[in-house]
Amino acid sequence: MSVAADFIAVFIRDAQSDRVVPPTGYTATLTLFTAGAMAFLAVFALALSLASGRLADRWGEDLAKSVTVRISAPLDQVAAQTAAAVRVLETTAGIASVRVLTSAEQQALLSPWFGPDVPIDDLPIPKLIEVIETDDGFDATGLRLRLQTEAPGAVLDDHTRWRKPLTVAAGRLRSLGWTSILIIGAATAAMITLAANAALAANLQVIRVLRLIGATDGYIARAFIRRFTLRALGGALIGATIGMLAIWLLPEAGDDRIFLTGLGFRQSQWFLPLIIPVLAAVVAFFATRAAATRALGRLS
Repeated sequence: MSVAADFIAVFIRDAQSDRVVPPTGYTATLTLFTAGAMAFLAVFALALSLASGRLADRWGEDLAKSVTVRISAPLDQVAAQTAAAVRVLETTAGIASVRVLTSAEQQALLSPWFGPDVPIDDLPIPKLIEVIETDDGFDATGLRLRLQTEAPGAVLDDHTRWRKPLTVAAGRLRSLGWTSILIIGAATAAMITLAANAALAANLQVIRVLRLIGATDGYIARAFIRRFTLRALGGALIGATIGMLAIWLLPEAGDDRIFLTGLGFRQSQWFLPLIIPVLAAVVAFFATRAAATRALGRLS
């Protein structure tokens, strides 16, 4: 049997061959339900993969452009060393802006761990300076040397140790999403194969009669391939539509930097889930074709 001929036969309606496979029954229900459920899950796996990628990229961009200088010095020297560090930073090439964080801002940073009433002014908490670099960046080694000379208590943190875990996490989340889609595809193929085998076994007598009157194995196989491919396509289309609707109904994120609040699709990404029913039909096509070929070969 030719793959191209079998594929073309899926889209050619043949009332006589369609009667070879019963249009209803538990195999039809199993195929529709499996394709729909797997497509629904695949939509969420795809959305999770895309959302985690967007979030990690956004975090990485923010951290890549932001640098923190921490002033750890005796209380009577904090103000002087902070002023000296600001002068050094403002005269450094590659730095776009410099801003000393206020006590209220530092309290807001610490409140998730220590509560909103943490006494910032009474604790030996380092002074923080936020530095935004230009696209060209700056010489971190040279800046550290200058800070060490002008403000010995200043420590430059370029967030390298924060960016690396985010990059690793982004890669793993993306891989998890695509791996989930592959597993869903494999499970779909397995379930459709079982349904096709059950349908072939239930129609064993019909197949033998068709052979007696001259029907070829290719003709019989194409009848099963067409029926199960179209069932999978229809079920997956319903499941993908429900999945897209469920994601569309999710509440909008107030802050995209909170983990998974940006779950969903953006602009042209809404067309990506429409590929899932097509892939489900392709999986059903090859799974049914393999099952029919094996079953008809055993009957020879």
